[in-house]
Amino acid sequence: MNLSKWKEIVEKFAEENAENIARDIKRLVDIRSVEETPKENAPFGKGPRAVLEEALKMAEEMGLETYNAENYIGWVQVHGTSDKTLATITHLDVVPEGNGWDTDPFCMRREGDWLIGRGVSDDKGPSVLCLYIAKFLKEQGIVPKYNFRVLLGCNEETGMGDVEYYLEHYPAPDFCFSPDAEFPVCNGEKGLYSADLISNVLNGTIIDFKGGVASNAVPDLAHCIIKANIAELPEKERITLSEAGEGLVQIEAKGKAGHAAFPAGTINAIGVIVDYLLENNLCNQEEKGYLELLQKLFASTDGSAIGINSDDGLFDPLTVIGGTIRMEDGKLIQNLNSRYPTSTSAQTITAQLEKAAGAFAQVRAERENAPFYISADHPAIQTLLGVYNQVTGEDAKPFTMGGGTYARHFPFAVSFGPEAAMGKMPDDVPDFVGNVHGPNEGANLKHLVEALKIYLLSVLALQEIEL
Repeated sequence: MNLSKWKEIVEKFAEENAENIARDIKRLVDIRSVEETPKENAPFGKGPRAVLEEALKMAEEMGLETYNAENYIGWVQVHGTSDKTLATITHLDVVPEGNGWDTDPFCMRREGDWLIGRGVSDDKGPSVLCLYIAKFLKEQGIVPKYNFRVLLGCNEETGMGDVEYYLEHYPAPDFCFSPDAEFPVCNGEKGLYSADLISNVLNGTIIDFKGGVASNAVPDLAHCIIKANIAELPEKERITLSEAGEGLVQIEAKGKAGHAAFPAGTINAIGVIVDYLLENNLCNQEEKGYLELLQKLFASTDGSAIGINSDDGLFDPLTVIGGTIRMEDGKLIQNLNSRYPTSTSAQTITAQLEKAAGAFAQVRAERENAPFYISADHPAIQTLLGVYNQVTGEDAKPFTMGGGTYARHFPFAVSFGPEAAMGKMPDDVPDFVGNVHGPNEGANLKHLVEALKIYLLSVLALQEIEL
C-alpha cells in the first residue's frame, strides 16, 4: 500500500491526541481490575466490570457504537461495506499489583513522557490506542471495506473466559491482531502449561509458606514461618528474619519480579527461601524431599534441573517458573508456569514432573494450551510487517514468543506491539520505570503515539487485501 496519502493525516491525528490518550489511559489504570469472586452481572468480579464500563463510556463519549456482552467482554464497532470483520483485541484486566511500587499502582502517575501504573503497558494503554483507531475512522468519515471491531476483554490474565464466552456466542473475526506483545509481528506463541506440585501432609518445621501474586509472574516477595530459635539462624543476603511468636521465626525473602514468559534475570523469592531452609536443615525428611523438588524447579528457568527442558529450533527453548506457593490443610502447593515449544507437550511435561516428584508430591495440571504458528507469508501478516517497516525504516522480520495472548484463541490472529521488547525495557530507560507484571510498570507516551500511527496505517492497508 502507498501510505503517502494518509501519512500526514495520521501523524497529525496521533500527535494532536497524545494528551487525550494519556488522560484516557489514566481513567482505566485508576480502576483496580484484578479478577475477584464472581458476582451477579460481574463474571470476573467488580473491578473488571467497572473498567469495561469505563472503557465503553469513553468510547461513547467519542461518538462510537458500543456493545457489552454481559460484562464478559465488550466492543466498539465501525461498520464496513462487507460482511467480514477486522478486529483488534486487548484486555482491561490486570495482574495483582504485587510488591515494590514507589507509589499507588492504581493511581497512574506521570514522569515526563513516562506513564507509571499497573496496566499502562499490559494492556490498558494499547486498549486506549485501539479506541482511537475507531475514533479516527469516524472523524475522517471513512467507511471501511471490513467491519472494524475493537474487542475489550476482561479475563486475559487468569483464564481467558472472556474470549471463550465471545466465541461461543458470536462469530470470530476474519482477521484479528492483539496489541499485547512487541513489534514487529508475532506469528507464533509457545504452548502454555501450569500445574500445582502438592506435597503430602507435612507435620514438621514449616508452619506456613506464602509467596507470589499470580501464576504468570516471578514473585519478588515470599514469607515462611517455621519452628526455630532465631538466635541460631544465620543471616543471608535477601533474607530477613523476625520473631513470629514463641518458638516461631518468620523468614522473608526479596527477589526480582518479572513475567513468566521472560524469566531471564529474575530472582524467585520463593526459591530464595527454599534454598535457605535446605542449607540450614530447617525441615524434616518429608519436607526435605518436597523442598528438594522445588529447588530443582527454581534452579534453572529452562527446566533442565527438573527434567522438562525442550527445544524445537522454531521457538525459543522451554521456560518454567514457580509463580505462587501456599499452604492448605497441612500441604504445600507450589504452582508452576511453563511456556513450551512444539518438541514437547502438556502430557509429556506432566509425566516428567511426576517422575521428578516421586513420592514427595502430586502433580495437578491446571492449564494446557498447545503452541500455535501461522505462516509469515500470509498477506495480512505481510501487510502489518510492511507498514511497520515503512514507518520505522527497519527491515524487521516476524518472530515467535513465549508470552500467551488472545491471538492463540482465534482461527486467524497475531500479536502486534507495542510492549517493551521481550518483556524487558531498553537500557536507557530510567530506573523508576519497571517491566510488565513487575513493580512500577511503565510505558512511554511517545512510544504509544508512534504505535498508534502504525495501527492506523495498518488498519487502512488491511482494507486493500482479501481476508
